Amino acid sequence: MHVLGIVGAGATALCDRLAAQLDGRVATVESLPESATEPESTDGVAAAYGLSPDGNWVGTGDDRGLDSLLDDLSAAYDYALLSGFPDARVPTLALAGADAANVIAEAETAESADVASLAAEIDSREPHVTLETLVKRAKADPLEVYAGAIATFTGRVRAKESEGDDPTLSLEFEKYDGVAESKMAAISEELEERDGVLRVLMHHRVGVVGDGEDIVFVVVLAGHRREAFRTVEDGIDRLKDEVPIFKKETTTDEEFWVHDR
Repeated sequence: MHVLGIVGAGATALCDRLAAQLDGRVATVESLPESATEPESTDGVAAAYGLSPDGNWVGTGDDRGLDSLLDDLSAAYDYALLSGFPDARVPTLALAGADAANVIAEAETAESADVASLAAEIDSREPHVTLETLVKRAKADPLEVYAGAIATFTGRVRAKESEGDDPTLSLEFEKYDGVAESKMAAISEELEERDGVLRVLMHHRVGVVGDGEDIVFVVVLAGHRREAFRTVEDGIDRLKDEVPIFKKETTTDEEFWVHDR
């Protein structure tokens, strides 16, 4: 799922204009004032939802952050447009000089913004992918009728390897655009040539990934569990050994690039 944030006056209206230019399912998320986020009547539960017979739904509650919401949306939508989240770690368009954490474009007003250029920009950015996204893609594969197993691997940021280590606060990943993707695709295609292996999906995040957050996913759709397990292990080993991805580690005491490739 591709994500773009918009901050500043007119952000919500611009999200609506941009949504019409995007080819796929689009979800919009608007930042609401604190008073509007309180459940009107939840009888003591953390969240309340309403669902109509035609699938329309509304929800309210106090147990959901933006990152968690994006994770859930990524399994069902192609795009997410965020209105009014200046601190979000997503590519962001700033209107009229509004402040934001990750500004990648600016416009004087919402009306003057070029939505065609914005649509191309959002497609060029790294997508928001979760393990659930890849599992759902595997289950929708035409070959899934022959599958009796889905095996997965998730790599995450480890705070310590031993008790005396300085805690790791975050890792930052960079990759050669195009090269890393093509290498992962080639590895997947080679693994799919194995008997019983139907589909292999991989994704490695880039940018800053905090302690405890997910970094990399491998999903294997296979006829049986044995080939699924073996292929997941071989897939992550080959990704780490062969794909040009570089890592900078930030601990409580220092910051350094880890050149292990």
